[in-house]
Amino acid sequence: MLSGFRKKFIGNRAFYKMVLSMTIPMILQMMVTNLVSLIDNIMVGRLGTEPMSGVSIINQFVFVFNVTVFGAVAGPSIFGAQFFGKGDHTGQKHTFRFRLLVCAAIIILAAFVCRAFGSPLISLFISKESNVEQAEHILSSGMEYLKIIIIGFIPFGIGQAYSSVTRECGNTKAPMAAAMSAVGLNILLDWCLIFGKLGFPAMGVKGAAWATVIAKTAEALVVIVWTHTNKDKNKYIIGLFRDFHIPRRLIADMTKKGIPMLVNEFLWSLGMSVVMQCYSVRSTDVVAARNISSTMTNLFNSVYVQMGACIAIIVGARLGANKLKEARDTDNKLLFFAVVSAAAVGILILPLAPLFPKLYNTEPSVRSLAAYMIVIQSLATPMWSYTNACYFTLRSGGKTGITFLFDFGFTWLIMIPLAAVLAYCTDLDIRIVFAAVTFSEIIKVAIGYFMVRSNIWINNIVDDK
Repeated sequence: MLSGFRKKFIGNRAFYKMVLSMTIPMILQMMVTNLVSLIDNIMVGRLGTEPMSGVSIINQFVFVFNVTVFGAVAGPSIFGAQFFGKGDHTGQKHTFRFRLLVCAAIIILAAFVCRAFGSPLISLFISKESNVEQAEHILSSGMEYLKIIIIGFIPFGIGQAYSSVTRECGNTKAPMAAAMSAVGLNILLDWCLIFGKLGFPAMGVKGAAWATVIAKTAEALVVIVWTHTNKDKNKYIIGLFRDFHIPRRLIADMTKKGIPMLVNEFLWSLGMSVVMQCYSVRSTDVVAARNISSTMTNLFNSVYVQMGACIAIIVGARLGANKLKEARDTDNKLLFFAVVSAAAVGILILPLAPLFPKLYNTEPSVRSLAAYMIVIQSLATPMWSYTNACYFTLRSGGKTGITFLFDFGFTWLIMIPLAAVLAYCTDLDIRIVFAAVTFSEIIKVAIGYFMVRSNIWINNIVDDK
């Protein structure tokens, strides 16, 4: 029995060497990016609870934009990974062009929405219990940050289009180097522009926004320059801009597969913001505490998030090469590895829960609540890792309609109603509300298990293209 378990779920040394060589640069890239956000968050947190809350609210909008961009490149990436497995560089070129066009459209739409509706959207997250002065301070801080951070949508969107295609070719070190090149710049600019060091003016939240925009621009430029100067490793880039021809049938197929993923990522991220809004009705303290806890846990959650992305690339390439049995076997081992890795990360987070909130210049009640939320999130990490891995498994085989139901359906039919009922219709302590909503993920674990076990995702979608 034990030998059967090992054969099914545990790979050999060569397997883990291959997986780690791909995932470690991806994890480091995301951790570096999240580390920048963490340091940025701590520095803004030194300004006080209201500025931190205003920036935190805007980062909910930025989160929706970022995840929507991920969704936009995800559909074409399914085809790109399988084209790469097939050795079809022309097919990759077509998927890359499609990504650039879709990302450009999302950037324009997101910038318009944020500029036109920024103030009323921020007001939705300000608790009615806040006094007038406190509410105005949060709103003004948020708007100052928003007007500048919108500029960063451009380099982020274009940079993700480039990074996604380099990763599906197994070139994960370039995006990692780009992220690392930006982290030092971002930290230095944060220190200079927020607090007025080295002769720069003290700009507060505006300084934090400008630092982020400049760092994102630098990160995108590194990936773009590397891609165009390494054509031997990126053969799809040759002749990319000679024209923007994309076969109609491939456009139709990518749209058919991609729209459910784009809509899913948008609605899922929007759903997370709705859940946050439900928490925020209790008090401004909840917004600040949630900001602190999520900043902390996001740093470590990079491990399971990128493990999922790795599953999409590795399993997708095997499906594209028609190695269907190998894809199934590889997925079993990756799923198990993802959950074990996440459990280890969750254990590492626990001792940091009471320490990390002390870095913020905020009230003791906010720090206490933030520490509690970090503990709850660390305990939920293995569940999140498993459902994330299931999502990417289904996606690798092009089952985007099912992933739509899996992600969007759970968020909007279970998680949001639960959060809304507990927050608006009961007097339960926010700690109980937060724990109940977080651990509702166990329902998604069960759904994901049966979906992956059914093998409906095992298919080659580029065999005849």
